[in-house]
Amino acid sequence: MPEIALQLDIAAPRAVVLAALTTHDGLTAWWTTGVDRDGDVLLFDFPDVPEPFRLRVERADRDRVVWTNAGSFPPHWAGTWISWELSDQPGASDQPATADRSGASDQPERTRLLFRHGGWQPGSEEGVPAVAGTWAELLVRLKDYAQSGKVQPYFVTAHRHDAP
Repeated sequence: MPEIALQLDIAAPRAVVLAALTTHDGLTAWWTTGVDRDGDVLLFDFPDVPEPFRLRVERADRDRVVWTNAGSFPPHWAGTWISWELSDQPGASDQPATADRSGASDQPERTRLLFRHGGWQPGSEEGVPAVAGTWAELLVRLKDYAQSGKVQPYFVTAHRHDAP
């Protein structure tokens, strides 16, 4: 089965990246303006789709965020999972850190993010390249948001489905 895997280094502390993946404000800043929650299930609305994507939060801590598909839409996502592994970026700078008198370092904290989307079922493989391309674009927005705080969701939708 195919799996999408993308890794990037983000010039932001791990807590900032984690908040971008686990909070309403974070998710709406880079992914879609249509985010809701029903218990442990995140609902993501997108323009011109008949129902929200439903992703169950299986884990959300400082090292890893994992979601599993919990809905029937989109059909090609059936049985898939998404994971975000966060770690401190090794070798964040070639320059030695300097500290001021209080001991604070002049080097920004940096996070390495490994994104994976797997569990694709037989027959769904042909849609994977398009999904991978969209994820690549989304991760650029996630990185920009984490580094600068600039809000620029990839999908903007006025339509929101209500949580059941």
